[in-house]
Amino acid sequence: MKYIIISYYLFFLMLITSCTKNPHYPIEPVLKFVKLDKSTLIQGDLNTDSITIFLKFTDGDGDIGYDTKDSLQNLFVIDSRTGNFAERIKIPELPNTGLSNGVSGEIELLIYTTCCLFDDNIPPCAVVDGIPTDTLTYKIFMVDRANHSSDTVETTPIILRCE
Repeated sequence: MKYIIISYYLFFLMLITSCTKNPHYPIEPVLKFVKLDKSTLIQGDLNTDSITIFLKFTDGDGDIGYDTKDSLQNLFVIDSRTGNFAERIKIPELPNTGLSNGVSGEIELLIYTTCCLFDDNIPPCAVVDGIPTDTLTYKIFMVDRANHSSDTVETTPIILRCE
């Protein structure tokens, strides 16, 4: 009787593990832009306004993030108007989750406001009659510990109110 119970248990265990499929993600990180929490920002100082960018990611070998002792950043946000980095962010090392080393998850990225940019030598963050808004997008990419880079994703347009 004991062997029958063990046999049923082993059969049940094999049935469960055979139904679980390991994810098959590429070894390079993959980012996907999901949405913004809003589409308008008011220009100004750091704490004047902010926007949250929602992203999804996968990585086949699971080497996303760095140990807390490292100072390296691995998530990069570029202002489309200038091509300069708006943010460089360090993602903490993700723990190994079990069946495989592939990982997937979601990122909520809080970005504080920036300034309107103008032509004709007008200083940034000025309030200019006749120029009520500026438009920008953020381009975002990720690099894993093996130095594999994701494709660059771009947000939908963000209207920056120049008040």
